[in-house]
Parts: sequence; structure tokens; C-alpha cells
Amino acid sequence: VASAGRLPEAFRKAHAGDPISAFGGIVGLNRPVDGAAARAILKAGFLECVAAPRFTSEGARLLKVKKNLRLVEMPLIPPYRASDYQIKPVSGGLLVQESDRFRKGPAVWKRAAGPKPTAARQRDLLFAWTVARFVRSNAIVVVKGEQAVGIGGGQTSRVDAVRIALKQAGKKARGAVLASDGFFPKPDGPAAAVRAGIRAIVQPGGSVQDPAVVAVARRAGITMLLTGERHFQH
Repeated sequence: VASAGRLPEAFRKAHAGDPISAFGGIVGLNRPVDGAAARAILKAGFLECVAAPRFTSEGARLLKVKKNLRLVEMPLIPPYRASDYQIKPVSGGLLVQESDRFRKGPAVWKRAAGPKPTAARQRDLLFAWTVARFVRSNAIVVVKGEQAVGIGGGQTSRVDAVRIALKQAGKKARGAVLASDGFFPKPDGPAAAVRAGIRAIVQPGGSVQDPAVVAVARRAGITMLLTGERHFQH
């Protein structure tokens, strides 16, 4: 996952974030695919599908050369009010839970430790927090330069999700930011992030271990922001 001023660059950044998992994957884009974007996509190797709001004639012509590559036009959905609840079937009944509405933004996040983030770092923190919304919990997202360089999702242990995301990020973790969809139950996750070179963490807070978790960030001199709300993708 990545964002950039031009679509080809955004795609290259997203693909570079995890080129191994991208093999045989689906590309989702929020801008029309022109010739430049199509050429960037063609260099990425085997893909199953490209979905975008529109394909220019040149973009479609270039991509159609790829055998069995599906091109899907999906108009951007205008902003809408999410329903208050999600309903999921479970054995013997239904599970009803509040929707993840993402009500709060950086303006109301609490800085629990470290320096005030720069504008660029704040953009990365918001980007990481947004991506974490769509990763299966327990979810950890590492971002650098509006590029997801490490994602650990679907783990029963939050510290394991941290380790997976940091391993995927490798050297790119140094100077990056990290988002956690839920609070850290122990200081081990933030401690691992500090050792890897993470410079800012955004997480909901609310654990009985919050003082110990925040203390890790304070000792390391890194920023820790508390959102006061969590994501949940189950």
C-alpha cells in the first residue's frame, strides 16, 4: 500500500513494499490508468487483476498484452455514512458489533511520549493508522514515506504481529512509524519496535499496562500517540 503524487510512483512504492506477496496478486488503484501507469504495472511480473476507476485507451492497450490479466473498471464510490453496526453470521446465530467508523483524527490524538511529530511524520502516522483499519487483527503496519514497508496481520499475539511487520520492513524500519490497531498489552511490542529503529508509534491505548508501554517510548525518546479508539477487522 502506498501513496504518491503520480500513479506510477505510487504503484512502484506499493509493489516494493512486499514484492514477494504481490506475485499473482490484485492491484487496486484510485486514479485512471494511463500509459505510464500501465508500463509500471507491466514491470511487476505476474498479476491476476488490475482494478481502477478507468483505463485510458493506451493504458488498456498495453495491459491487454498480458495474457489472462483481468482489467476491471470500478468507479470511485463517493463518501458515504457507514452503518452503525456490522452483522456477521456465526454458528447458531448472528454477531452484531459497532462499525469501525474511524471517528477521530490526529487533531485529537494524545501525545503520550516523545517530540511532536513533523508534518511528514504525521502524514505517515495517519497513513499507517488508516491502513491498519483494513488489516486483519491483530494488525501492525510499518510506514515510511507513505509506503507500507511492513504489515503483520491476523496474529493471535500482538508482539508476533510486530515481529512479522518489522521483519518484512527490514532496514526500512529505521526512521519509520508503526501503527497498532489495538492497545499493546505488554511493553514487548514497542520495545521490539524501538530496537528496529521505529521513531513514532500510534496506538489506541487503554491497557492496564499503558504506563509501562509509554515508558518504553519515553526512555527511547520516540513519539507515541494514543488515538482513544481502536480498529477491528475480524
